[in-house]
Amino acid sequence: MRNPHLAKLSDDPWLEPFLGKLRQRADHTQSVADRLTGETLTLDEFANAHEYYGLHFCDGKWVFREWAPNATAVYLIGDFSQWEQREAFAMHYGDGHGVWEIELSSEMMAHGELYKLKLYWPGGEGERLPAYARRAVQDPETHVFCAQIWQPEKPYEWKFPNPAEAIGAPLIYESHVGMAQEEEKVGSYLEYKEKILPRIVAMGYNTIQLMGIMEHPYYGSFGYHVSNFFAASSRFGTPEELKELIDACHEAGLAVIMDLVHSHAVKNESEGLSCFDGTLYQYFHEGDRGDHDAWDSRCFDYAKPEVLHFLLSNARYWLDEFNFDGYRFDGVTSMLYHHRGLDTAFTDYSCYFDGSVDMDALAYLALANQLIHEVRPAAITIAEDVSGMPGLGAPAENGGCGFDYRLSMGVPDTWFKLVNDTADDEWGMGWLYHELSNHRADEQVISYVESHDQALVGGKTFIFELIDAAMYDGMHRDDENIVVDRGLALHKMARLATIGAAAHGYLNFMGNEFGHPEWIDFPREGNGWSYQYARRQWNLRDNSDLKFHTLADFDRAMVNLVRDRGIVGSEPVQQRLINEGDKFMAYEHHGLTFCLNFHPSKSFTHYPIDVPPGTYHLVLNTDSLEFGGHGSVQGKPTFKTFDFDDNGTTRHQINIYIPARTGFVFERV
Repeated sequence: MRNPHLAKLSDDPWLEPFLGKLRQRADHTQSVADRLTGETLTLDEFANAHEYYGLHFCDGKWVFREWAPNATAVYLIGDFSQWEQREAFAMHYGDGHGVWEIELSSEMMAHGELYKLKLYWPGGEGERLPAYARRAVQDPETHVFCAQIWQPEKPYEWKFPNPAEAIGAPLIYESHVGMAQEEEKVGSYLEYKEKILPRIVAMGYNTIQLMGIMEHPYYGSFGYHVSNFFAASSRFGTPEELKELIDACHEAGLAVIMDLVHSHAVKNESEGLSCFDGTLYQYFHEGDRGDHDAWDSRCFDYAKPEVLHFLLSNARYWLDEFNFDGYRFDGVTSMLYHHRGLDTAFTDYSCYFDGSVDMDALAYLALANQLIHEVRPAAITIAEDVSGMPGLGAPAENGGCGFDYRLSMGVPDTWFKLVNDTADDEWGMGWLYHELSNHRADEQVISYVESHDQALVGGKTFIFELIDAAMYDGMHRDDENIVVDRGLALHKMARLATIGAAAHGYLNFMGNEFGHPEWIDFPREGNGWSYQYARRQWNLRDNSDLKFHTLADFDRAMVNLVRDRGIVGSEPVQQRLINEGDKFMAYEHHGLTFCLNFHPSKSFTHYPIDVPPGTYHLVLNTDSLEFGGHGSVQGKPTFKTFDFDDNGTTRHQINIYIPARTGFVFERV
């Protein structure tokens, strides 16, 4: 949830020349809301298209409705009609607004049967999956998708409440159900519950982010080419099994958010929304604007009330039906700008107010956030935006979009730039500290070293950037390899520095906590349809003879310490020391003092750190033997501050010994 103590968007002096345009944005959002609701409904009452459209069993009969304004005839075809077009299943043109409907007796259709729509339009025809289909399944031999009637006799009964309000600052474990398993296959919802969830709980994370939940025809799209927006991916299991997984997460005290892809849709016509009723512009923009060339996908027309009805209802549906606790909105930059953010450098504030912003998309995002928080006040919404648009986290009435958090995408860029482009003895401590701690005063951010983005095809994980080929033959605990030593040390320090300075939330992608090697590559023609890189090698983490094991032990200790002390979400971070020559930084965050010696070769004795007066003991040490370090400092030594006068000011310091490439965390007793 948005912190009520955040600064106002209008407090930013650099925005003063653009306050009039922010007012226009607020007015436009309100006018769109008024147009949708007729000023008589609430937004959550309006966002119920999923209860009207699609297939429903109501009062002992089946009722089906579909919006297809260009269609001239629509039929239900499926198992129940032997896949023949029959007059008994011909839909009727309803209210004159492009809505087709039909009522059928209960015995004419049954749970589990497959079906599609057969549509006719001027000059053409085609088979389609219903836009509001709640389940789509793929034939394992033909690979053809069909909608499936899903009306089990015993629907899942929820057992545990949503814990989102109680978790505080989100410590997010980003993961993908299908690639979560060790085996070279597609993992399931229940396997995730049984094998992965206990690991996440033990590691100390309080929020799970699930990718690829919305149905997508191509597994290798990572779930970002969505075809069926109201269907949970059947390749992982049934809707009831997904509900069982979410309920188990709630039982364990974890919130569950999902990637919500409303920035674009798959081009596929037989499975998706493209050319649904014979027109390319039903859900999407007409002409070139309707195509996203870089993503090979279709772009929604956010000016259409029917499209907003569809998308807003979709945002509500996953909260209502599956009890999700919120969303990470994918591709927000692409939504916000007519240029999609492509080949654009956002160098100053004028770039956000130069006419390139899609006002209808901005209004949609603002209304989506308003709706989500009306339905679920404790919901978490996160924006993936690379542009730095001011106002993403500001209320709609101030010209903002109302997100709870923005992904701090500059932090991973900083870490990867350092390890790839900068010699170790030239790292800028002031620049690094600024990137770790800087954020707009009017919004909250999620900090991270790497997400799935950094490890997709063609990219490497952070640990693989550091260690590279030595990963294959230098990770046994008895191996001596200076490349591996450097990589392990910096891997731990980067995570410690990031989570320690995280103002509002923290994220880790599945497997990176133990230094998962290599990259992510889903089965495709180019790799022989292999699952080798679309899985997580938990054996590396579990083998105590390997250094992966000690990395994971460090991550568990780090996250649990930060969680137990309530560090993340407690502002402000207070700088204690930046020394460029020594490659040293220290800062205090909610009672813990983080000391990081990034120097590649120099250890420091009697190193002075300014701290509040008191007694300090070492509570976390990246160089500890149990975390695969050299153990130069044993145990948990205690330090008492000493006072001295500095030109009339009393200063309090501790003097510490800290080895090269080592991070310490001290707690005041």
